Amino acid sequence: MDVPLWLALLAVGFLGIKLARPPWWLVAVLLLGGYLVADSFLAPALSTVIK
Repeated sequence: MDVPLWLALLAVGFLGIKLARPPWWLVAVLLLGGYLVADSFLAPALSTVIK
């Protein structure tokens, strides 16, 4: 099943806010940073670290 990236980020952000109740700016920074890193040259390096 293919889920658009924006929809997955929206769902993760919504669940994170509802369950953990962090500051809104922290959620925005993490989501935006993850989105930008996913399309950058750092993505392959992070992929190997995560796996």
